[in-house]
Amino acid sequence: MAQVEATTERVVAADAEKVFDALADYSGTRGRLLPEQFSEYEVREGGDGEGTLVHWRLQATSKRVRDCLLEVTEPTDGELVEKDRNSSMVTTWRVTPAGEGRSRVVVTSTWKGAGGIGGFFERTFAPKGLARIHDAVLARLATEVEQ
Repeated sequence: MAQVEATTERVVAADAEKVFDALADYSGTRGRLLPEQFSEYEVREGGDGEGTLVHWRLQATSKRVRDCLLEVTEPTDGELVEKDRNSSMVTTWRVTPAGEGRSRVVVTSTWKGAGGIGGFFERTFAPKGLARIHDAVLARLATEVEQ
């Protein structure tokens, strides 16, 4: 099994603290940022960054649906890490200043991919599909915080 990785980034016209706070607000803002591939969104514990436990279903393709139960940590300033209890997927959100009133948001998801020919297709196509989903989240984030 090989590690699979999908990374997407965007520069947002808002201060890093405001952007990070929006991402960490699982009980409010975060649910509004999720595109149609997400369903059954539910905060089960916490709701603001570290210590949050959040559930959703992610429909990456018409046939592939993941039931995700994510534990949220904040290992360093400007960083949220979501570890899925139901799989090997880990998603890391990093928010850093990118000039006056601007921030760079980088989201990276990694997981242990399948072996064999199925794994080949997963490593080839899954990162692109997940990057499109992350890009939609980042576009909604920009709309939310740039007001």
